[in-house]
Amino acid sequence: MEIDELISRINELAHKKHDSRLTPDEENEQKELYSIYLDNIRIQLKNQLDNIKIAERETPGNDEKN
Repeated sequence: MEIDELISRINELAHKKHDSRLTPDEENEQKELYSIYLDNIRIQLKNQLDNIKIAERETPGNDEKN
């Protein structure tokens, strides 16, 4: 399932839950979709953090030349 489809289905279930009640199957589906979505977010965040490179800033007057 593509992420857009996943989000769309999560939203559908959320609206239905707000308007009425979800069936037990829908509740289970919603939990599973939330889990898939959150796992995806965690993977994206980890990838972003893994690709961060820290560069030291040069400060004026702090030459190491002697």
